[in-house]
Amino acid sequence: MTRSVVLVGGGLANCLLGLRLRALRPDVSLTLVESSSCLGGQHTWSFHGTDVAPETGAWLLPLASYSWPHHSVRFPERRRRLTGSYHSLTSEHLHEVVMRTLGDRVRLDAPVVAVAPDRVTLRGGEQLQADLVVDGRGLGSGVPTGVTLRYQKFLGQRVRLSGPHGLTGPLLMDATVSQEQGYRFVYVLPFTATELLIEDTYYSDTGALEPAVLRAQISRYAVGQRWEIQTVLAEETGVLPIVLDCNLEEFWPVADDVPRSGLHAGLFHHTTGYSVAEAASLADELSRLPDLHSGAVAPWIRRRVARRWREQRVFRLLNRMLFLAAAPAERYRILQHFYRLPESVINHFYAGALTVGDISRVLTGTPPVPVHRALRYVLPSSSRSPGMPATLKAPGR
Repeated sequence: MTRSVVLVGGGLANCLLGLRLRALRPDVSLTLVESSSCLGGQHTWSFHGTDVAPETGAWLLPLASYSWPHHSVRFPERRRRLTGSYHSLTSEHLHEVVMRTLGDRVRLDAPVVAVAPDRVTLRGGEQLQADLVVDGRGLGSGVPTGVTLRYQKFLGQRVRLSGPHGLTGPLLMDATVSQEQGYRFVYVLPFTATELLIEDTYYSDTGALEPAVLRAQISRYAVGQRWEIQTVLAEETGVLPIVLDCNLEEFWPVADDVPRSGLHAGLFHHTTGYSVAEAASLADELSRLPDLHSGAVAPWIRRRVARRWREQRVFRLLNRMLFLAAAPAERYRILQHFYRLPESVINHFYAGALTVGDISRVLTGTPPVPVHRALRYVLPSSSRSPGMPATLKAPGR
């Protein structure tokens, strides 16, 4: 039986889902609906090669716009180069691939006003009937119910330098910069010998961005690295949710029977905000389901979200320690302490797949925050507090 599928929202998760449905289920009648004139927004998503299973990596890695065999971190008392591969996918490249693959199955400039399990209503009244509707429109504005959030916020500039930068791989965290508003680091991706993406990033109590301040800090950082910025080619911003506590029954009530994807489903790494691995895994597995019908897919995704949220309890504990137990200027010590661990544990951490042994390693050792303060935040209930207002923008990473 031919199924009709409508994907609402042209962000990362639904773009990957559309590509996998096209590859694995050519019998499906597919429509991808996006309110703006391009897919993916203005963003760069990144992931480690070990974040995804080999079978998922087989089709995901060729989509990467850039790849490197190693990456580095810098802290005031620790510098380290890690051998794991790292990959980035730009929204421009994703747009090109999806448009080339799906063609007229993509409807741009098509705002959606209502979503139901069997239909999507566009502005102007047109209705798209479907057996399966997947809502991947992100978290929207403000803080959704059922989660206690803090934020990873950033402004990035893609720049062309007057000469070579000298980097051979990404600099995931340079926390040798001044620590303001909490944990701060600069994230650098070397696209060519003279082109970089430089992002000024904060793990912050609020999601408010000050673009002028971040632009000035990027400029100062470049000067400190002895890089002369010749041209700013593009700019992107993002506010990623960092979860301290969550309740799925409030976040996604059972009565809401429209299948979800991406951030709208809560499928992202609760500490790093990375979303590529979750989006790719969902796309792979959903496309292989025997029954592509909203009535079957919605509970399947909810069970998946419930499992992934249980598996991320240790990440939320670390988040509570980071934001609640450490003074803002000292928060970097928790990440600096983390990067003492074996590379295998670090890989498992980013993949969101810590083993029991990994968890023991992460939580043991001399804590970088006062023990009596850290113990107060072991239980999730201690972190419950009213959500802070913020605009959660479609993120990169």
